[in-house]
Amino acid sequence: MGALRVMSYNVRYFGHPVRGVFSTQRGVRNIAERIAGLYHLPDVVCLQEVETRSLRATRTHLPSSGAVDALDSPTQLDNLLSCLDTALAKRGVADRFDAYYFGAHEYRLTKSTNVYTTGLAVLAKRGLKVLDHNAKRPHDITHRSRLVKLKQTRICAHLAFESPGGERVDVFNTHLSLPSFWDKAFWTNSHRMGFGANQLNEAALLARFIREQKQGDHVIVAGDFNSLPGSPVDEFLRGEAGLIDAYQTLREPAEEQARRFPTAGFMNLRMHIDHLYASPSVRWLDLEGTQAFGASGHFSGLSDHVPLIARFSVSRGV
Repeated sequence: MGALRVMSYNVRYFGHPVRGVFSTQRGVRNIAERIAGLYHLPDVVCLQEVETRSLRATRTHLPSSGAVDALDSPTQLDNLLSCLDTALAKRGVADRFDAYYFGAHEYRLTKSTNVYTTGLAVLAKRGLKVLDHNAKRPHDITHRSRLVKLKQTRICAHLAFESPGGERVDVFNTHLSLPSFWDKAFWTNSHRMGFGANQLNEAALLARFIREQKQGDHVIVAGDFNSLPGSPVDEFLRGEAGLIDAYQTLREPAEEQARRFPTAGFMNLRMHIDHLYASPSVRWLDLEGTQAFGASGHFSGLSDHVPLIARFSVSRGV
């Protein structure tokens, strides 16, 4: 079976050059150029922390000609695709991508103006046969206990495609909440990321959605899980949900050692909180292009996360 590549990347709303205060054209262009510059392009790109249209996102583009308000301007994802097309063309690469946006939350100023928005995106290499997606109705997996109106919605994006060998592959992209500050364990445990009861509830809702939506055995689950290897969330997904983590399979099976490979950073903190999981019928082959956060490399300095990039194959008739 032909191998494919999947990439998962929290792009921080393309605002890392200004510490996420607002999105910048430079942030979009730099990330687009680095994706286009990969020796082996990914077939599917799962992005977290992507905006649609808002005051925070307007720095990424100029309004379209004749635009009367923000609703007529290009989206942040439109701009990313434009920059990606330009970068690929400069490299002399014919491949292009189609993009799907999955809106999660809006913070409105007026009926037609958002202060900022949150969401996920999936890019599929053109030519890859997309069978299904839930872009119009992303699945809500938010655990809400207190301050419901202030709680940012967490979703799961779903896109299914046909592999070169004719096998259906269901891809799920998500971004779990941080551990709840209201939980006593947050202040008493030595570890926090992935140890929150709210996070475990969201992981359970995610697993249920995957079971209900997948139409075959081949499943990829990507995202920012805000959870360490060996945390209750990670153990649930690898145990009860039966998923296999790419990094722990290919590089470091020991949980404590896996935690030492950071995928994200905040000030002096370094954390392994991004993951690529798959069902047993998916075989992880390598992590070419994946680097530790803070290391000098292809994606350094572009976000408070680095992407996970993995090559995989699927078994026929499993």
